[in-house]
Parts: sequence; structure tokens; C-alpha cells
Amino acid sequence: MTQATDARFMALALSLGRRGMGRVWPNPAVGCVIVQAGRIVGRGWTADGGRPHAEPRALAQAGAAAHGATAYVTLEPCAHTGKTPPCAQSLIDAGVARVVVATGDPDPRVAGRGLAMLEAAGVSVQTGVLQAQADIDHAGFFLRVTAQRPLVTLKLAGTVDGRIATATGESQWITGPEARRAVHMMRARHDAVMVGAGTVRADDPSLTVRGMGHTRQPVRVVVSRAMKLSPDAQLARSAREVPVWLCHGEKADVSDWTDQGAVSLPCATSAGHVDVADALRILAAKGITRVFCEGGGMLAASLLNAGLVDRLVVFTAGAAIGAEGTPMLAGMGVSRLGDAPRFALQDVQQLGADICHSWTRLPTPEEGVARK
Repeated sequence: MTQATDARFMALALSLGRRGMGRVWPNPAVGCVIVQAGRIVGRGWTADGGRPHAEPRALAQAGAAAHGATAYVTLEPCAHTGKTPPCAQSLIDAGVARVVVATGDPDPRVAGRGLAMLEAAGVSVQTGVLQAQADIDHAGFFLRVTAQRPLVTLKLAGTVDGRIATATGESQWITGPEARRAVHMMRARHDAVMVGAGTVRADDPSLTVRGMGHTRQPVRVVVSRAMKLSPDAQLARSAREVPVWLCHGEKADVSDWTDQGAVSLPCATSAGHVDVADALRILAAKGITRVFCEGGGMLAASLLNAGLVDRLVVFTAGAAIGAEGTPMLAGMGVSRLGDAPRFALQDVQQLGADICHSWTRLPTPEEGVARK
């Protein structure tokens, strides 16, 4: 196979893997393509809930045609026996002759062992094909394994002057239907949607994915130290249908919500607020790999100040409200520009009458030195 051919089939495997984003946690969203004599004979991606894995699904489709074939996998095949046999062994048993892997798996149970199993069985192994894209796709899984926290995408939506509501609190709708549909698509690609208490009070959101035929909903997470929220909120009333997890201070009374099916997750507090680093650690421990935060301003500022926002998505409407309006972010205490969180622009697109710009976090000077 040529490099171009390998890249083409791996690009397909990556696109298949993305179908599992938001649906397979705590497992990674992996894609696999089986190719025999230049023809695709099997395709698979991690199934909802995390099993079966991508490789056995693709091998099942390929059948006998997998013998002597090349398998393209977006993440190193697992080497440990859990609820299912190791995927590396499944590839060996199917008689696959060559395995092309985009990137390695940092999970200590794998971490090179899957590749070693394949090579010991005489399978030709190649790594690093479209690795940069695979690392982006698997970033949430990697962070959960290496940093004990999920990847965080912060979504902000406001006017050109950075306001999310008028002085009277009116906020629906600043952005148009195309932008709102894009938000639902983003929710669908994350394991959890997270908001603060202020957003629950002001908007009474449902935080579900709607209008897209989506059946597997993200976990809905509320971050509030005191949890002084109405038990009649949409989130509380629907907690038995779609999971609601409460990240709150240890002294908060959450019985009105837990009686309706919400899950209590006591967290450490700092300066009178939930410690967001501890909240993310707890979410990761429960299997969450990707979090989509939709505010409000206090929670967003806390995450930014803590350096915990990995990706920033900002929707801007062609309207201006003025200083009387509610700002996107609460105070962050930034007195020097050098202390402000910095992001690199990745994409800009027009959605109806609105603009969506996407950013990724730049490393701090300390992180930059550590990476060298």
C-alpha cells in the first residue's frame, strides 16, 4: 500500500470512529476498516455503550475476507481481557496480515502491548498514519487516562459586544435557529452537558439533544455549591428519563432533586464555589471523557481561570445590547494581559445570520517548557 492509500483508508476509519463520540464512554470512539486487495470488506466503530469494539465489528462484517487483509484502526488495539477478548487477539485469530494504527493507547493495560501482541504473531504493524487527527479525536479519552479529567469544550453565545441577556434578563433568542441546531450537534458529540446554577435559574434548560433523531442523550451536569434550585426545574423533573448529575458542596441539601432521580456528587469547594478541578476529576472517575459546558458566566470564568478549557466555541450574533446587559463571563481577576487564557483560532463559519468561531487552548509558558 502507498502512503496516500493508507491515509485514505485511515481517514475513513477516523470518520467512522467519530460516529461514536458522545455515545461510547468510558471507552474511546474507535473506527476500523478492513481492506482486502484494495477493496473494503469490513467497517466498524465502537458501539453505543462502548461494546462491541470497532475491530470485532469490522471483522464480523469482513468474515473470511479478513484473512490476509489490512486493518486500519484509529487507536492501538486493546491487549487486555475485560468484558470482551482483546481486539489484538481478534485480529490475529482472523488472520489479518497487516495492521495500520493511527495512534497509541496510553491506558497502562494497553500502552504498546497490543502492538507487541500483533508483531509477536507475525502481523506487520505500521503506526502514526494521520496521528495528529487521531490524537485530536481521542483527546478526551487520553485526558481521562493521563490527567484524570475529561476534555472540556466551553460554548459561549452572545452579541457582538459580548452580552448574553438584556438588563431585564431577556436572552431567548440571541442567536438564530442555525446556530442552535449546531449546538445540538455539539451536545450529541459529548458525553455530558454541564451548566451552572445561574443558567438553570435563568433559562430552565432541558439540555437534551433535540430535532436530530438522537436517542442516546448526554448526561446533564449541574454545578452548584449550595444547590438552591427549584425542584420543579425541567432538569429535576426529567432526571429519571435522562441522567442528571449534581456537582455540589458537601453541605448542600439535594434531596429534592435526588428524590426525582438525580445523582449526588459531593465535591470540594474553594472560595465559596465548587472546585471545578475536583468536579471534573469526579466526572472522569465515573467514565466521562468529553464535557460540553454551556455556562453560565461564573462557571465559564472558573474553568478558564483554572486552565481547564481545552476547546472554546463562540457564537456571535449581529446585535448589540450595551453595558447594561449580562456579560458572557463573570469577573476573572485578570490584571495583566499576560495572565489571560490564550486560544488559537481553528475555524470560522457563518451559520445563518451568526458567526461561529472555534479555538483550542494554547499551552501556558510553564506547560510549553514542560513539553520540551
